[in-house]
Amino acid sequence: MNRSLRTLFVAVLAATLLPAASLPQSKRPMTFEDMMAMKRLGETAVSPDGKWLAYSVSTVDMEANKSTSQWWLQQIAGGEPQKLIVTQPGDSGVQFSADGHSVLFLSGREHGQQIWLARFDTATGATSNPSQLTHNSIEPDNARWSSDGKFIVFSAEVYPDCPAFTEAAASEGSQPDKCNADRVKTAADSKVKAQIFTELLYRHWNHYTGPKRSHLFLVHVENASPTTLLVRDLTPNDTHDVPPFSLSGDGGFSISPDSKELAFTENPDEVPALSTSAQIYTLDLTNPAAKPVKISTSAGGNFSPTYSPDGKYLAWRSQARAGYESDKFRLMLYDRTAKTNKDLLPKFDNWVDEFVWGSDSQRLVFTSGSNGEEEVYSTSIHGGTAIEFDASGEFSNLKLLPKEAGRSRLGPGDEFIATEMSVSRPSEVVRFTNGDSLHEPINRPKSVSLAVGMLGPQITHLNDTLLAQLDQSKMESFWFTAKDGVKVQGFVIRPPNFDPAKKYPVKFLIHGGPQGAWGDSWSYRWNAALFAANGYVVVMINPRGSTGYGQAFVDGVNGDWGGKPFTDLMTGLDYAEQHYPFIDKSRECALGASYGGYMANWILGHTDRFKCIVTHDGMYNPESAFGSTEELWFNTWEFKGHPWDYYGKPDDENPFRKWSPSLSAKNFKTPTLIIHGQLDYRLDLSEGMQLFTTLQLLHVPSKMLYFPDEGHWVTKPQNSRLWYKTVNDWVDEWTKER
Repeated sequence: MNRSLRTLFVAVLAATLLPAASLPQSKRPMTFEDMMAMKRLGETAVSPDGKWLAYSVSTVDMEANKSTSQWWLQQIAGGEPQKLIVTQPGDSGVQFSADGHSVLFLSGREHGQQIWLARFDTATGATSNPSQLTHNSIEPDNARWSSDGKFIVFSAEVYPDCPAFTEAAASEGSQPDKCNADRVKTAADSKVKAQIFTELLYRHWNHYTGPKRSHLFLVHVENASPTTLLVRDLTPNDTHDVPPFSLSGDGGFSISPDSKELAFTENPDEVPALSTSAQIYTLDLTNPAAKPVKISTSAGGNFSPTYSPDGKYLAWRSQARAGYESDKFRLMLYDRTAKTNKDLLPKFDNWVDEFVWGSDSQRLVFTSGSNGEEEVYSTSIHGGTAIEFDASGEFSNLKLLPKEAGRSRLGPGDEFIATEMSVSRPSEVVRFTNGDSLHEPINRPKSVSLAVGMLGPQITHLNDTLLAQLDQSKMESFWFTAKDGVKVQGFVIRPPNFDPAKKYPVKFLIHGGPQGAWGDSWSYRWNAALFAANGYVVVMINPRGSTGYGQAFVDGVNGDWGGKPFTDLMTGLDYAEQHYPFIDKSRECALGASYGGYMANWILGHTDRFKCIVTHDGMYNPESAFGSTEELWFNTWEFKGHPWDYYGKPDDENPFRKWSPSLSAKNFKTPTLIIHGQLDYRLDLSEGMQLFTTLQLLHVPSKMLYFPDEGHWVTKPQNSRLWYKTVNDWVDEWTKER
């Protein structure tokens, strides 16, 4: 049952059963305070018997200016949630052991973050006897059980030139532990905070990287104590991060079902600032002297290695082209016996964003962005055909539910849980099944819908009461033809209490990336429904460079930042103005962040159609941005080289100048709000400062909102409140009728 049918069924049932006095009263527009009051679903974990779901929920404390997470436990078949009592607010990483009788979690309740264990009653869900497992100076993260329950693998940052942790020298106060602890203390106590850099990627996203590197460790569970702790550094003295930094949060490693082997991701290149070429390695865990063996073969990035349940295969997400972080993410299969790998979906043209194995080790279920949704698909290891589930929306965080006799099932085949969200609702946990038809290789045109899965009951209900009070319009999709004949998708959200006879001002949102996409998804940073809530029509276009429309569409932005993407955006807005008569095209404001901020800057010099502009963390001068960013592979790929490669050539042959908003400054007229964070190392603060200086000297109405404590994203609650107020006040100032 798809989302719309399920929603209709629930609505009809409610109207039939509820007395008139209990029917919902009139709804109101969402406010910023409503958004901050919403409970935010975080990590999830499923017990091995498929009976229990553990999940974290974050709540925002505006006065304290922070959010705090709490773990909950709930029966998947139904029941009231209960607090996971052995955890404390802020604990993370809950994982069930393979036998289901223990849980691990990460807690900083004593002496920095450490791994803790507790007993778990599979019948009642009761937890008891929490005890600290690790005790040394390194702070574990990303911990996972082995299948035999005898050990845990985790990542932690260490000084790679310190002696390596071994099972003979791992306890608190040992030489490796003391070396790392002393180095941390010396740095903290020093009155001199200067740093010396000898290589690139010395800062990343919002922090300076320093001399530490992430390593993988193995800790034995039995007989562990501060004096007998059995810990082994699995990547000793490695000067690379293992696993490398990733926004996907998938962990970057996997333990084989027989607990004898580890698969992990590492970028072996000497200059990580120039490279996206992460590779997959395996390591024999039964031999302390074993060395990692590389099994991936592509020149691009390889991520998310995952063993099949029977242990015969490894699957991972792989990119073919080196240096391109937005190349197509393929689904690769490695046969551990034959030592061969292959692309499972050679004809599938969108990205595989995440995946999970089916119980039979013969098929995989994965998510992929498509036409403004994050959809669920299945494929066989023998096939090459992606079969789409009959479920609309944005899905993520897939997990297989173990098969258990006597447990009520939705239908034949495997059951899974996932998180699901929409533009009008934050994430909740849902349950779905795939059918036996997935065993059959089915070839069908893209235009044909094939129902092979069924969306089941929603498990969590974190925000039902609050959402029931809010008037939020659904997102509407439209398609138009770009100037070169390519079909492009856009979206419209109408304001609450919509009156078709009225004319409304427009907030024209431009997404970042540029390899990203607008879709039916919830965001706390750029919430489309909240932008519409104070009387605006929100228009969003997925121009060239957007994901979910095939890799050629994604590649369409490379070396053409202000070209086809700009004309796609303007043509899409033209279409919306012509086909939605309630749009007042004389009162429109363009807003964008990251690449969307770049495009807002580009718009500033290339059209006067907007009454105002909001540019957040945008690139203003590509030549200066090249020298101040950290991930150099990005600008090198997108602008097809280095600035010095084009010195002496005309501007129209130099992408760094051809697509530079700064060179169109003489055309700047539109009132502009600039927002930038001091800790943004993707696009340095100087980019925003250069633009603000230019606008001020040109006497263009302008304002700059500066955050000394934020990076590329605004995350602190009170900063977020100021951000939304400043943005909305600026748009109101220039577009609202007076």
